[in-house]
Amino acid sequence: MSEKAKDRTYSEAEIAARLQRDLPYWVFAAGAIRRRYATHGWKGTLMAVNTIGHLCEVAWHHPELAVTYDSLEVSLWTHDAGGITDKDFELARKIEEVVTWRPGQDGGALEGTPEDLRHAYIKHA
Repeated sequence: MSEKAKDRTYSEAEIAARLQRDLPYWVFAAGAIRRRYATHGWKGTLMAVNTIGHLCEVAWHHPELAVTYDSLEVSLWTHDAGGITDKDFELARKIEEVVTWRPGQDGGALEGTPEDLRHAYIKHA
């Protein structure tokens, strides 16, 4: 894929359609796709921030994060392209997949966090 095709920006209508189809908890506002994650407190917020930071760093695509005690908001857009590109959608999907994953709910061998530590989780949407 050429660099030009990879950095194609999407119109507001195209963004809305993709978010509705693929990322229903994300919105388009102020030129970025955004998602607010509610946590059960500071520990959960920090865990989510570090996870998202790692995903963004290895993807070499850096968001804006607004962090409070019990929530964080992720804002993605491709700065060089001046809009929303496939990079933003792909990174949002990966963030959503990893941050909201709950071991033990998918029938696998992993059990998940013991009940007394579940306060660290992201709250379900």
